[in-house]
Amino acid sequence: MMKAVRQHKFGGPDVLVYEDAPKPELKAGEVLVRVHAIGLNPPDWYLRDGYKALPPEWRPQVTFPLILGTDMSGVIEVVADDVQRFSVGDEIYSMVRFPSGLAGDSRAYAQYVSVLASDVARKPSGIDHVHAAAAPMSLLTAWQFLVELGHDEQNPLQPHQHAPVPLEGKTVLVNGAAGGVGHFAVQIAKWKGARVIAVASGEHETFLRELGADEFIDYTKTPPEDVVHDVDLVLDMLGGPGTGRFLRTLKRGGALFPVFPLGFFGGEEAAKQGFTVSTTQVRSNGAQLEEIGRLLDDGTIRVAIDSEFPLEDARKAHERAVQGHIRGKIALVLRDGRGGKDRPAGDSVDSQSDGRGLSKGTK
Repeated sequence: MMKAVRQHKFGGPDVLVYEDAPKPELKAGEVLVRVHAIGLNPPDWYLRDGYKALPPEWRPQVTFPLILGTDMSGVIEVVADDVQRFSVGDEIYSMVRFPSGLAGDSRAYAQYVSVLASDVARKPSGIDHVHAAAAPMSLLTAWQFLVELGHDEQNPLQPHQHAPVPLEGKTVLVNGAAGGVGHFAVQIAKWKGARVIAVASGEHETFLRELGADEFIDYTKTPPEDVVHDVDLVLDMLGGPGTGRFLRTLKRGGALFPVFPLGFFGGEEAAKQGFTVSTTQVRSNGAQLEEIGRLLDDGTIRVAIDSEFPLEDARKAHERAVQGHIRGKIALVLRDGRGGKDRPAGDSVDSQSDGRGLSKGTK
């Protein structure tokens, strides 16, 4: 047995229960990981409340009790006989079985999780488990949208496979720039040689300029679509029906990438105007995490931690998520993940942070 956060019904944060659960059984091609930290992502609360944002026919069938969570960092305790790349004692990080685990089969909110070796990458040595756990889904989303798709699946909402566009010398607007995917997208676009316009609320301006944003727009004061023109690419974290407003910011031949495309059906009309609208679904990819890990290791890409909570306080972590305006990522820390001591709930500063929750790396 192990400790885990489970839910026995759909609902708000109060349905999350810290309790005993069966330890996962190792299968061929997998490693068993003792989890040190867990990163929270929107699919966690989408599943928690029953995927209400999805059309009923798209909602996966789940079996209760279920364990949420895809992103984690920890240490390998057992390796299946057919796994050659990893050994007991390796520090790793991973996005576990996504999107195949949409029905609650990823199960990262726990002391132990079994992971396909193909989903696993070695944890960057320049950051701790908390910052590593906070990275996978958000960082892979930004990477697969902007740099390399890493798979051959297309989003069912469009007839073509997503393709990133060249960024060097281009102007990129990132809407929702302070959040999980957004703060990575700002850094990746800047690293690739783009001029970056970050859109967020005013309290995030200093944070985003430190991450490399060339310009900042406070959307609470100025609608970005009213003042920005001739942009090559818009990456819109919010997406949905309102994402079409960004078409007016694009130059002819420009592209709009909505991360959450539900509710927007203007791709064909945009194409007639000379614009590309494209989206994708992030997918687990250990090889990409291994590649990106080098950028985390040397500080080229930094992970921002909004707040940390002990695993048993997952309910409080979800309550923080409900409040919105998250800067970077929320993380859960296991009791034995840092030398036997929990950190205060909501604290975001640690030995490998610069005091604002940003990982230092070794840069």
